[in-house]
Amino acid sequence: MNRQPVDQRFVWLVVGVVAGLCLSYFWPHEPALADATDRNDKLAMTTSQVELTNDVGAIFVLDFLNGRLTGGVLSNRNGKFSHAYFRNVAADFGVKAGQQASYSIVPGRCSLPSQGRETMAKAVIYVAELSSGRVIGYGFTYNVGPPGRKVAAELIPLDSFQFREAVN
Repeated sequence: MNRQPVDQRFVWLVVGVVAGLCLSYFWPHEPALADATDRNDKLAMTTSQVELTNDVGAIFVLDFLNGRLTGGVLSNRNGKFSHAYFRNVAADFGVKAGQQASYSIVPGRCSLPSQGRETMAKAVIYVAELSSGRVIGYGFTYNVGPPGRKVAAELIPLDSFQFREAVN
């Protein structure tokens, strides 16, 4: 008679473990998508997912000294950069040569419609500049091409908004 409660606890333990395994097997799996951003006083860099299904990532570097935003996509086929992107953000913000600019950069996700024959990446790069008080979102195209073929394209300014008045 003393063995019955112990046997019942063991049965419930086994039922709970089996139920948990079944539930975790059928639960929808979502990948953990993490982006990173780092900066110092002369540049900032950020990473972003280009396609959410194929684990393709991009990196962008914003040079504060010349206001140039450059980036690349590392191919998951051969481990080499397959796409290159560029944009003079200083001109977009109206920063004059020699003028001190203070930038900030972060990635975002957005499913934009294709532009003609070009497929838009599932990422947007947001750049803010303190003196102008503006934020501009940049999109970029991404098409999987044959390995070894490098594609270069200019980042596309999507839209902007004013977060404060410009400082003259």
